[in-house]
Amino acid sequence: MTESILAFIAATAILAFSPGPDNIYVLTQSVVNGSRSGLATTAGLITGCIVHTTLVAFGISAVIATSPHLFLAIKIAGAAYLLYIAYKVYGADAHITLAEGAPKKSYSALFKQGIIMNILNPKVTIFFLAFFPGFLWDPNDNTVYQFYTLGFIFMLESFIIFGGIALVAGRIAPVLKRNDTAGILLKWLQIFVFIGIAIFILF
Repeated sequence: MTESILAFIAATAILAFSPGPDNIYVLTQSVVNGSRSGLATTAGLITGCIVHTTLVAFGISAVIATSPHLFLAIKIAGAAYLLYIAYKVYGADAHITLAEGAPKKSYSALFKQGIIMNILNPKVTIFFLAFFPGFLWDPNDNTVYQFYTLGFIFMLESFIIFGGIALVAGRIAPVLKRNDTAGILLKWLQIFVFIGIAIFILF
């Protein structure tokens, strides 16, 4: 149990720091409209994760209860999906672009937008489906409890990291805009992280 949770915490931390649509959007809102806007967006995005955690918890738990072989197939498919993401990142532009013209919105509007962005993004559910099962510490025990435990850890850790990005965005943004090397390093970090998680899930 301890090893699985520690591995999950480490993987989640690296993923949260890696540049993606969510944390880049938080960064953009923070740079243009202030840290509080970034924190409101972060709160919305993290709240939306509750829905995805619930879908994965009850859906995969039912699969585990009925067919261990199907569960293995899901883990293999999840690892394949993560490798596919790594491939997509490899082919993507390493330059990080910040939208200077991001519109000013109220904190409540940003919170609601964050929730909607997260809930209506099917890629988040697919990612949870690929990511979470590999970190269950006992598939024969209460898997719903385990999924919710992982979900809570994921949300808490992501909120802390995204919130940190929002608070220091004023200093981070100029560096990211000026330094092309940072984008390249973060790009390859993502690739290695996705490949590493895929291998962990399989073996």
